[in-house]
Amino acid sequence: MTAENSTADLTAASDTTVVSAAGEPTRPPLYGRKVLSFVRRSPRLDDRLQRAWDTYAHNYLLSGINAGEGSLDPRADLTLDTAYVQRVWGNANPLVIEIGSGQGENVAAAAEAHPELNFLALEVYDPGVAHTLLLAGKRGLRNLRIAQVNAPELMKAVAPGVVSEVWTFFPDPWPKMKHHKRRIVQPELAADVRRALADGGVWRIATDIEDYALHVHEVMDGRDDFANAGALTVSLPTEHVGKGNAADAAGLPHADFTESERFEGRVLTNFEKKGLAAGRVIHDFTYRTR
Repeated sequence: MTAENSTADLTAASDTTVVSAAGEPTRPPLYGRKVLSFVRRSPRLDDRLQRAWDTYAHNYLLSGINAGEGSLDPRADLTLDTAYVQRVWGNANPLVIEIGSGQGENVAAAAEAHPELNFLALEVYDPGVAHTLLLAGKRGLRNLRIAQVNAPELMKAVAPGVVSEVWTFFPDPWPKMKHHKRRIVQPELAADVRRALADGGVWRIATDIEDYALHVHEVMDGRDDFANAGALTVSLPTEHVGKGNAADAAGLPHADFTESERFEGRVLTNFEKKGLAAGRVIHDFTYRTR
């Protein structure tokens, strides 16, 4: 899930109206059952991105993993294990999964810089997928694959110990307090990420939203299956703020928290540049498996 601000929320399986046999509009089958971290609002691809999709999708976009046409859930019988990695990537190199790859700037750069690693980009939006295809194709990358699938559901399909690192950079902050539950970093996802990671593996997270940083600490710092591997001390409000009262944050009680130096393996994307230009502080986290 987004990251690079690529994820939002969906409380139904799709935002498309379903029509009954009698011609009456009905709600989608999963309406109200599932809270996802994105809204599916993929606009029509422009000519350049459509050409990229047509040219490169067969090389990079994983097929046959979705539950059905138009579904963002993985097949119920999907297992992403070492045999799957060997079959898809053609080797047994360590696997890095980026949850919410956005426009693909980071994962494509990392794949180019580290041919000794395998990379899987998870993204739900058509333009983001298409742009990642474009970057991968232009650079002739052989170690990158893309899955257009709901990241938390995909992580449930990953076999234990298959992944070396998981990256979640700049997920959608969901600034309204009533929407904080829609943030992708949640205890359930943390448990699935830990199961997927090999011993000594890490989950790297970054955000430019102070309140999301507090949220990450609340979800992750008390867990007995991850250790906060950071060495920086930062001061954060100890109470949550939302979109309506963000200006009050400076006056709230603060406490010290441990975070990480900027991850050198993360390129400075356009999204991060905009955050820095707006005066926001980047918070980096490194959680290593226990």
